[in-house]
Amino acid sequence: MITVCNFTAGRRISFWLIFFCLHAAVPSLSEGYSQSQSQKFQERLIDHRFRLNPGFKKSKRQETRYIIVHTSELGLDATLRVVSRGKQFQSGHKTPGGHAHYVIARNGRTYRILDKKYRADHAGRSMWKGRTDISDISLGIELAGYHDAPITPSQYRSLGLLINILEKVYGLDDQAVLTHSQVAYGKPNPWFRKNHRGRKRCAKNFIHSKAGVRRTWKYDPDVRAGRLMADPELAGVFYGSSSKRSMPLKKPVVYGSNIISKINSAWSIAGGDYNRQTTVYLLPDGRTLQGNSIGGTIGWRHLPVNTKVLLNQNLKPAVLQTEAQASVKTISTSMTAWSHAGLAYRKDTTIYFLPSGRVYPGSKISDWDDLPLKTRLLVGYKGPFPITRAQTAYKIAGNKYKASETIYYFSSGILTTGDKIIDFSQLPKGAQIYLPLSPKKN
Repeated sequence: MITVCNFTAGRRISFWLIFFCLHAAVPSLSEGYSQSQSQKFQERLIDHRFRLNPGFKKSKRQETRYIIVHTSELGLDATLRVVSRGKQFQSGHKTPGGHAHYVIARNGRTYRILDKKYRADHAGRSMWKGRTDISDISLGIELAGYHDAPITPSQYRSLGLLINILEKVYGLDDQAVLTHSQVAYGKPNPWFRKNHRGRKRCAKNFIHSKAGVRRTWKYDPDVRAGRLMADPELAGVFYGSSSKRSMPLKKPVVYGSNIISKINSAWSIAGGDYNRQTTVYLLPDGRTLQGNSIGGTIGWRHLPVNTKVLLNQNLKPAVLQTEAQASVKTISTSMTAWSHAGLAYRKDTTIYFLPSGRVYPGSKISDWDDLPLKTRLLVGYKGPFPITRAQTAYKIAGNKYKASETIYYFSSGILTTGDKIIDFSQLPKGAQIYLPLSPKKN
């Protein structure tokens, strides 16, 4: 439980005195949660500080003006590892960790990564109201998951409780709660001729009101002052317009996908990470290209429609290409259900085969981020179709019964493709077939 905090004057004041003073003076979320709810939340915090990289140099933050909400663009295990231990790049470069104060899993479990009094390196190149290096004056909260996938109700509840507590401790109001995509900015690139907003897409799916944050910004102060160019998409998400007008959004946000289309560019998907080595592009023709190679090969404006964009990848392109092209896909630390299936992760046509032997359609999975490693999945399939004496593999699949995209599942837990089966007369009892929705042409 939080009991004391440091004011700029250096005097240590009890939590209860802070509570009564701030409750009367600062517009906050305190009306939304009771003291007992806040206390229970703090008692259930999972202390992850002992996993912090010993090479991370702690320095105390001199002031706290903002709370920055992020989406990690990773599954939970990878998120905890990266924010605590740091990120490893294929070039050999490493970061020292300390990239967040808190992480909130999709089921609401909340982890304390770094003591809130220290500076976390979480905002990178950032600006708000003319002030740069927002990491120096803010707390960072990571939501495990992706900016194109809705944040879960459990995450919103935990985030609301955490914001409630932090607002009281630091004397902040709701306008102090911002997303990384709101404060990050980038240098000129193929889409913008000047410094601009939009370097990160992180937490663009965050709906402030669902976390109890009622008073938000109706415009971007740095765009309005001419310090930065606006990002049209983010301006529409957060301020209801791509211009400088301050009309709030009247329609719900429709989340995009990680697939390039005529209106969904590499920039709108990946933001400032578009040309990183760790951003990988899976082209429709089967090629796999890293972000740092595209400018010198096919060019950014020539990426074909239906190219899939994967963020934060540390696998070699050849390995990633094999995983992406396989009919039976496998969940790993790099490739989550979202990485494989995108917006289809929770559809009936995405089938999950858990290591326990249980099989579920995507619509029955309540938390795809907590699926165990080595869970296998089929994306864009229908079934199962049980094989019987009367209903043979040929009668079910036709000429495709031997095809590589026709999947056979045996009660022993084996998943295999039609082209790997030698003797179809010896299929084990209980065998089932899964068929692709759009069969490949020979």
